Amino acid sequence: MTKTYRQGQILKLIRSKRIGTQEELAQELKNQGIAATQVTLSRDIRDLRLVKTREGYQEMAPEESGPQFSLLAGEFLQDVLRAQNLVILKTSPGHANSVAVALDSEKWPEVVGTIAGDDTILVIAPDNPTAEAVQEKLLGLLERG
Repeated sequence: MTKTYRQGQILKLIRSKRIGTQEELAQELKNQGIAATQVTLSRDIRDLRLVKTREGYQEMAPEESGPQFSLLAGEFLQDVLRAQNLVILKTSPGHANSVAVALDSEKWPEVVGTIAGDDTILVIAPDNPTAEAVQEKLLGLLERG
């Protein structure tokens, strides 16, 4: 069990349900077969920039990480295609990675993940209708730009 995987599961848990204490978090992780000590959870909470609120643990607002996706898309995105539940983005050579990182940071709920090459990004949606909606959303960004 890696630290990255454990922290990913912690984020998934706090995004999906109210978890108010480290004990609750430890129990939820244990239910998934992930053992974590209180010291480890404290470190993970700090690393993930989680804050305890009345509604339970929540993520702090992200620090500014770079240019916004809409800015990069307007500058480098050349085409938006779809193949079933996949949306393929064509960018200027050498810019797929930065555009994909910016898209990932947008945390669109309809995007499962992205894979970037040199000038192509594969955007994965859970199903065909969602991929179509993502394609339309991306084309809308291009039309405004």
